[in-house]
Amino acid sequence: MLLFAKGSENTALTESEITEGLYSAFEKLGIRKKVLAIPPDFTRFHSRAGELTRYSYEYYKEKMTDILPALGTHFAMTEKEIDAMFGNVPQNLFRVHRWKEDLHTLGEVPSEFMLKVSEGKLDYKWPAQVNKLLVDGNFDLILSIGQVVPHEVIGMANYNKNVFVGTGGREGINKSHFLGAVYGMERIMGRSDTAVRKVLNYASDNFAKGLPIIYVQTVIGKDANSKLVMKGLFIGDDFECFKLASDLSLKVNFQMLDKPLNKVVVFLDPDEFKSTWLGNKSIYRTRMAIADNGELIVLAPGLREFGEDKGIDKLIRKYGYKTTPEILQFVKENEDLQNNLSAAAHLIHGSSENRFTITYCPGTLTREEIESVNFKYADLNTMQKLYDPEKLIDGFNVMPEGEEIFYISNPALGLWAFKEKFKD
Repeated sequence: MLLFAKGSENTALTESEITEGLYSAFEKLGIRKKVLAIPPDFTRFHSRAGELTRYSYEYYKEKMTDILPALGTHFAMTEKEIDAMFGNVPQNLFRVHRWKEDLHTLGEVPSEFMLKVSEGKLDYKWPAQVNKLLVDGNFDLILSIGQVVPHEVIGMANYNKNVFVGTGGREGINKSHFLGAVYGMERIMGRSDTAVRKVLNYASDNFAKGLPIIYVQTVIGKDANSKLVMKGLFIGDDFECFKLASDLSLKVNFQMLDKPLNKVVVFLDPDEFKSTWLGNKSIYRTRMAIADNGELIVLAPGLREFGEDKGIDKLIRKYGYKTTPEILQFVKENEDLQNNLSAAAHLIHGSSENRFTITYCPGTLTREEIESVNFKYADLNTMQKLYDPEKLIDGFNVMPEGEEIFYISNPALGLWAFKEKFKD
């Protein structure tokens, strides 16, 4: 059921249009007695989900009793981050999702289905896990709020990923990430119908129908003045809502290039990107655009760690970002990776497969740390003088000495590909 849909490539929704659309959807739902909101965390600050959560709280007031940021494996939000993202929403409403503990398994996707969607590569069962608050909280409305944008694990972010991964558990997150990596990231990114999405859709259709989930999906892009605006807002309870947002996101967030790029420079906002777990979006989102033997330079002033989870950070430091065959062999031979398949998937996602070089310029991590995980290292201050984010514009730039680079100010907002890499 589609409750509201508005947006286009040329749209910039105003605050009044956003609130009117949101509240019209709520009115169609009728009276609700107890509401849970599931927005993303601070790593998706630009999604406008904080604003939508605030509007939802202002509508439902004391009926919104709980807010559960969809942390997945990320750190819990700080009070400062909550205040910055959600404004005057009371902090005592916020709950922390503990992905190793606070779980309820709704059902299991059978191994036969997994074998089919993975094209014979995997045959394990997949547990449809959610935070137990969704089941035990006696809510008559669960608002899943977030941005639809190209994504490396599932193709297009959000919809039921916000529920099954954002509030999911260790096994479900690990196995879904590994499926995406084994299936092939470049076959997934920018597509709404993928192997991983099929698994989550199976779980939604077969195990989650009793949960009163309404999806509030945004599409975010830049206007003519390079200001971030909401290009679309789609609200509903099924795949149609997500598909409409996905189709618009591909028009807004996907840049098809006529030629491969020899040098790409990416800036990572220090407030948003503190780990390579998140910062490797600079790799995921550009890999289909970079030429063979090309170069990716990542300016990362906030980079202080590899994994946001201590266990994953340890595994990244132990194995490093290597080629897919190497990581798959490590998985076969090592129990620690077998027990943390999302880390294994992340190591695959963070590799260039030796096709292009990746140079990280970190704010805190040392040369030894960066090089130990198979990235190249360069000094941040030196590189920011050479490639000054304050002077560069998104897209092609010609440097004073004549060198052409392609600059990206925030890799989380898009997907870039040489058209021959994305023929369908």
